[in-house]
Amino acid sequence: MVWREHFSHVIVENDSKILIDMIYDNYKFNGNVPILVHRIRKLLKLRWHVQINHTLREENRNTDWLANFSISMDHLNVFVLENSPKELQKLFFDNVSGACMPKNVRLT
Repeated sequence: MVWREHFSHVIVENDSKILIDMIYDNYKFNGNVPILVHRIRKLLKLRWHVQINHTLREENRNTDWLANFSISMDHLNVFVLENSPKELQKLFFDNVSGACMPKNVRLT
């Protein structure tokens, strides 16, 4: 969608460090590159500048809210929010104010 809209500089934030590592490293799973990684690498070769950053899942709540909101839409077109919904405003406030959020940590 971003390519179709002719954006030339894009920043992508993703909470999967493993996926980002697979995209940039020559990682193979059982001798094969996963199809998602292959498709992302193909998109990165197009004539544009894409920066992929890792973000913690707990810091990604705004994006999660927007993704869930988009599912409720009846179309796949670009939708511009003129004003932030109240639920999203609270998430922005929590993010900007540095509200303490629990983090999921795997102990091994």
